[in-house]
Amino acid sequence: MVETQGGEPGDGAAEVLDRPLPDGVRRRVVQIVSDAFGALTFVELPAQLRQYARFTPSRRAKFAGNAMAAALETDPLFRHRVGEKFKEAHPELSHALDSGSPPAAADPLDVAAAAYVLRPPGWVKLVAAAGEEAQRADAERVDEESRAELERLRAELAAAREQTRADTERLRAELDAARKETESLHRKLRAAHSDVRRGEAALRKARGELEAVRAEGQAHVSAAESETRRLKARLGEAEAALEAARRAAREGRSVEDMRVRLLLDTVLDAAQGLRRELALPPVSVWPAQTVDAVEPGRMTPKDIAARALSEHDPAILDQLLALPQAHLVVDGYNVTKTGYPQMPLEKQRLRLLGQLSQLAAQTGAEVTCVFDGAELVAPVLLAPPRGVRVLFSKPGVTADELIRQLVRAEPPGRPVIVASTDREVADGVARAGARPVASAVLLKRLTRG
Repeated sequence: MVETQGGEPGDGAAEVLDRPLPDGVRRRVVQIVSDAFGALTFVELPAQLRQYARFTPSRRAKFAGNAMAAALETDPLFRHRVGEKFKEAHPELSHALDSGSPPAAADPLDVAAAAYVLRPPGWVKLVAAAGEEAQRADAERVDEESRAELERLRAELAAAREQTRADTERLRAELDAARKETESLHRKLRAAHSDVRRGEAALRKARGELEAVRAEGQAHVSAAESETRRLKARLGEAEAALEAARRAAREGRSVEDMRVRLLLDTVLDAAQGLRRELALPPVSVWPAQTVDAVEPGRMTPKDIAARALSEHDPAILDQLLALPQAHLVVDGYNVTKTGYPQMPLEKQRLRLLGQLSQLAAQTGAEVTCVFDGAELVAPVLLAPPRGVRVLFSKPGVTADELIRQLVRAEPPGRPVIVASTDREVADGVARAGARPVASAVLLKRLTRG
């Protein structure tokens, strides 16, 4: 059905389609618009289509199909521009439509889509004819598929019937064989029943004898198990006592040997150092030399006191580290936060350990640096420098307590120096026999190099 809108009769632009555009025709119309889309300037596009100007033709057809179809229907100027681009791309088909004689060999859907865009006289009939042709083609395709499906089902039915017939014959043969086998089994079963009755009588007799033997054996086994458990318990107690004695002897011997050996080395080194320092002649001391007096030209105790060093003089640390078998224990964070608190903890540790390594190389003393590890969320990846032992306190144990443990582990008489400004640490190590020095003294000594 053709209606007119404000034009001359027969004017294609005035014709209106009174039914929905067939789906196949619509897809080809969207493709025509998408192909012409790229040839139009941004200004020539309708406002609602300008957002798709940078899309590729495939994405434009996929995401802007409805918008392009709507613009083509409602915007005559846009439809005219698309029609001009289509005429440039397909002049033969456009000329045939304008002359009213579309090519007979052309696809009806392509002809209908071109007529919908160009709007020649009678384009509505072409679109309607294309829709009817598409419906007819779909109906024929569905009919052909239905016929093929019917033939397939018939073939499957025939095969199923043949298979059923073969299965029936096979099952009949198997049933006959099963009947014969069942008769044979019945005969054997009757003979077996007789044997079973005789066997049951013999079994009852043997079972009575077995129960008697089992009761006697169970009594012997219970007695043996009780004795075995008692012996195992005594053996376990003896092994535990032996292991405890061995461990106590081993630990006590190793710790005491280490402490005695270290104390002996300290005494020997101190004696040798004292001998070298005093340059004692290989003669005995004269009794008169034991009398306390001031000889002419010698310094008095007053003179020596006047030359005493200040508590903050790093020379004190040099004198202490020069003692035989000296052991320097450093309260790490106490020293770093006194000297360079603005640095991150990692850089504080690296700087202090590097300086302590140089000090250990210069003095030959044993150096142990203790850091508080109670707040660490993961182990510290640190390679201790040469000559410096690095320790972190365990969770729940402070660095102060670890320092006191290190001091208590040393034998009495060994010179132990603890560098810390913490008053509680200093008092505690002093009571344990160590010599505390302030962190500032150690920092001055390290800065001096």
